[in-house]
This record gives sequence, C-alpha cells and structure tokens, in this order.
Amino acid sequence: MNKIFPCQEREADRIVYALVHAAHELERRYDEALLPEGLTAAKFAALCKLVQAGRALGLGELAEQLTCVRSNITQLVDRLESDGLVVRVVDPADRRTVRAQVTELGMKRHTEGSKHVEELLEAISTSLKGQDLAAFENVLSALLM
Repeated sequence: MNKIFPCQEREADRIVYALVHAAHELERRYDEALLPEGLTAAKFAALCKLVQAGRALGLGELAEQLTCVRSNITQLVDRLESDGLVVRVVDPADRRTVRAQVTELGMKRHTEGSKHVEELLEAISTSLKGQDLAAFENVLSALLM
C-alpha cells in the first residue's frame, strides 16, 4: 500500500489524486500571487479576457470564453464591478444585452497582476527543470480525451 496516498492502490488512482492535489495547490499559489492586487484567479482570468478582447464583452460571451455558466459570470462581474474593475454597459445594437467593460483601474490591476503571475510561472518553470515535460503533456492530453 502506498503511504502517501493510502486509499489509492492502482497507479491511475494515484495519478488522478496527485493531479487533483497539484491543481488545488497551483490554484492556491495563483490566488496568493494575485492577493497584493486584490484579485483572485477568477477575477484575473476575467480581466485577461476583457483586456485581450480590447472591447466590452457580452456576459454570455465572457462566460463562454471562461468556460463557466452564465449565473457564475454574473456573480463574478458583480464582484469586479463592486471593486471598480469593470463597468456594465448596454450594447448599443441590442439594449437587452449587457456587456462588461474593463475600467482604467481594472487595466492597472491586470497589468500589476500579470507581473505577479509571471513571477509565479517563472518559479514553477524553474521547479520543473529537468523533468520530461513532453511526456507529462502527453499524459495530460490523454486524460482530456
């Protein structure tokens, strides 16, 4: 029996458990890196999509790009709006459609957050030196099929 993962006896079980654990740890480190800017990984991801688009995005479009449901994006945009990072604007072509537009403060926080994320990614890259990353990527790809 494996001492680190006592409930997982099959190799595939141990791998899945390790991946889930690693994902939670990476998410924690990501949130920690963004904390100085008052951001979470979810807020930062939304800001990234808005900045990359270079325009206001409909909430449905933003939800699709972030692969989340519409109700979650509404709550996320509520939080971003209350932080002053986005504003809701009415689509001039269809007044029923609400769009999220990044504010100047949102742009600033995105820029600063990007620096913190880059530092984190550099640290992760350093910790992965010497590993067979191509094989790891192949394993991850196989899991996603």
